[in-house]
Amino acid sequence: MHSWTDTLRFAFQPVVNLTTQGVAGLEILARPETGDILAEARRDPELDAGLAVQAVRSALRRETLLPLHVNVFAATLADLGGLASLHDVVRGAGRLPWEVTVDIGPPYTHVPQAGLLEAVGVLRGQGFRISADGVGDGDLPLRLLIDLAPELVKLDASLLARPAAVRAMRTLCDELGALLAVEGVETELQCSAALAAGAQLAQGDLFAPPARLPAADVYVPPRMAGCAARPRSGPSIREFVRPAALLPVTASAGQVRALLTGAEDVSGVLLVDRAGVPVRSVHRSRFLLSMSGRYGHALYADRPAAKLGDAPRTVGVDATAWEVLDVVAVGGRNRTSDDVAVVDHRGRCVGVVRLADLVRALAESRVEEAAGLNPLTRLPGSDAITGEVDRRIADGRALALSWLDVDHFKQVNDGAGFAAGDELIRSVGRALQRAASGTARVGHIGGDDFLVLTDPEGLGALAAVLDVFWTAGGRPVTLSLATVLCAPGSVSDHRQAAAGLAPLKKAAKALRGASWVLGRAGSPGHEVLRGESGRGGEAPLRTQRAAAEPGAG
Repeated sequence: MHSWTDTLRFAFQPVVNLTTQGVAGLEILARPETGDILAEARRDPELDAGLAVQAVRSALRRETLLPLHVNVFAATLADLGGLASLHDVVRGAGRLPWEVTVDIGPPYTHVPQAGLLEAVGVLRGQGFRISADGVGDGDLPLRLLIDLAPELVKLDASLLARPAAVRAMRTLCDELGALLAVEGVETELQCSAALAAGAQLAQGDLFAPPARLPAADVYVPPRMAGCAARPRSGPSIREFVRPAALLPVTASAGQVRALLTGAEDVSGVLLVDRAGVPVRSVHRSRFLLSMSGRYGHALYADRPAAKLGDAPRTVGVDATAWEVLDVVAVGGRNRTSDDVAVVDHRGRCVGVVRLADLVRALAESRVEEAAGLNPLTRLPGSDAITGEVDRRIADGRALALSWLDVDHFKQVNDGAGFAAGDELIRSVGRALQRAASGTARVGHIGGDDFLVLTDPEGLGALAAVLDVFWTAGGRPVTLSLATVLCAPGSVSDHRQAAAGLAPLKKAAKALRGASWVLGRAGSPGHEVLRGESGRGGEAPLRTQRAAAEPGAG
């Protein structure tokens, strides 16, 4: 009598890292030759668990070193309370559970949430990583998604037509400490949309279709202009993580050599203890050089590989790219090409990052940043500031957005000459940079207009710029400053913040002398911090703290 396994085959589809353009893992897909076994598995938890075990066994037979993604229905986990057989087969094959991600898929309707969360806790305790699959096209409640706290969220490609939803999910993933992937990507336009919306991983036929043999090479289209991944102040290391080649710390040098010679793209091996914590780092070139020397194989083949390794360089999964460069900078120059191990909050290795990936990405960001600098002041333009405004709004942070310009600047240029006007603009820009501190950002948006983004408590430093006795060609000059305070939830994006700033600019320009007007997003009225009513000539600077309109504040 034939078993369901007799006609079942498995295919592998790469999960692609959009930053490194490498394969981050392999999703194992059941491909029955007859019947609809997936429909049966949805109704039969034991069958679904058996499929997961068979999927992992098929990958192990292919001897792939890449991390694996295995699919399980939510109802299966809730009913069985975990996947004990999956843990047994992974451990029995010498693989580590944290190299396997369990993709939990819908439907979630009628699934006992308490039982599901308990089963996920069991899987996580065994070391498995958790992915929420089919988000956006399934029935996964948002509250349950947050309670699952997955390491990966997989969105359906149909959401790319609604980029605001993808950006919102990226914000949620950042809060959860998860990565965001888009499934079913078939066109270069979809790939660009995924990047622009903030996705870090993707899979689909564009990169590589499901195949019987695991694919290590994939096609990733070049980034289109204007569709680069969302800029970040200090890119998260999560965007650069590659799969790690792991062996137990007890592995012999011969075992390491066999792994390296069988996988040319592996630049090093991490030796880990039973908990998955990196103990030693074996660099490919230095190790093979030792083994290939005279008597090298005879001396080292049966000895512990740890003797030919170095202390691992590690960073936490929440580190930034700049922090990794700090780690690389410490130590001898001969280790600058070593992989850096990325560890989770338990110290377990979740992957590695390569210096070349970081340098390339950071260089690209610097080139893009330089292209956006104002040639007169070398300050960034409005895009850099408004992008940071949107990030702070998405993070739920309070902010103060200020606009500053030179009063009657055309008269300055006409009377003192454009060279004196240019020098005045450069001087104001330098003064703003000196006054700004910490996370404050200063932008020159053209002409005599500047934008300043600060935390509300950092506003006081801007007064020093207004208090300077400014001149151009011997002529006295005053500045106007308008500030809008945006409490969390008061604005949805930089456009709303700018709209709140517009009437404050007009009010500041209507004052005499150096002026400063402050308002609050969503509230009527404004407060005059500098300046006198009725602009019509220059007047001595004085401080005025009064409401310009009833109920202001």
